[in-house]
Amino acid sequence: MPVLLLLLLGCDNPQPAPGPQPGSQAGPGSWRRLPDAPTPRTEVAAAAAGGKIVVAGGYVADGATVSTVETYSTADRKWDRGPALPLAVNHAMATTVEDKVYVFGGYLASGLPSAAAYTLDGGRWRSLAPMPEGRAAGTAVAVDGVVYVAGGIGQTRALADKTLVYDPATDRWSTAPGVPTRREHLGGAGYDGKVYTVGGRTSAGNLAAVEVYDPATGSWQVLPDLPTARGGLAAAATCDGRIVAVGGENPGTFKEVEAYDVRGGGWKALPPLPTPRHGLGVVTVGPMLYVLAGGPQPGLHVSPATEAIDLGSCP
Repeated sequence: MPVLLLLLLGCDNPQPAPGPQPGSQAGPGSWRRLPDAPTPRTEVAAAAAGGKIVVAGGYVADGATVSTVETYSTADRKWDRGPALPLAVNHAMATTVEDKVYVFGGYLASGLPSAAAYTLDGGRWRSLAPMPEGRAAGTAVAVDGVVYVAGGIGQTRALADKTLVYDPATDRWSTAPGVPTRREHLGGAGYDGKVYTVGGRTSAGNLAAVEVYDPATGSWQVLPDLPTARGGLAAAATCDGRIVAVGGENPGTFKEVEAYDVRGGGWKALPPLPTPRHGLGVVTVGPMLYVLAGGPQPGLHVSPATEAIDLGSCP
């Protein structure tokens, strides 16, 4: 983590989180434990394409930053090793455009934010035009075939003041206005052509800020606050128009799962996360919301946990 990097590196005896064994019980609205990831990690980047969830980079238990990539098949419920990232990074950002996974930035082992960008193409990582500046601990959101990298820590190690915009069709970057509430360790999701940013934190603590960017107008709008202020969370959109915020940390690790109804405009609590975590990956595939890896305690702790809930939101 950027502001809490010293805290992370100063943790003693990090251990993978214990948890229940994978089970088959589940139904709409209830959590199920799926097979653990091969490598317990935290501060990962995750995105889904082609029926597989790609979990990239992060920290392992000894504090090392890794280039590890593992993929989870949602149909087979099996993990496989994927091609390693060209760079070892933690706090990177990932999203999907036209069924391809993209990974942006993240912290290098040196603690500097990377400007590198890659896409997983034909089983190999292909380098893209680098970002205009290094960025870590933000969020990458794809809407209408364009990627928006919002929030996070920029090249000067300060809170980012602009949104980086990537067009995969031209392999070019531009910039857009930054989130009105500058913050890092936030969640993000895209729905109906708009970019939603959720929660996060600054050096002063956790935030409940929720803001939405409309590329059509180039403007941000403030939305109702997240009920549980938190940083270190992740978010994803459901196909019926809910922005789901999961996990987070400080002072403990959050179990809260809260959903914002884009059409109705209100927040609603969902069943709590069985294995509370921060620095986790959260993605949706059809009606299922998947939560992968992350830290079960604040600081440098890691988990292999993979859990999912059927939100019953897709036809």
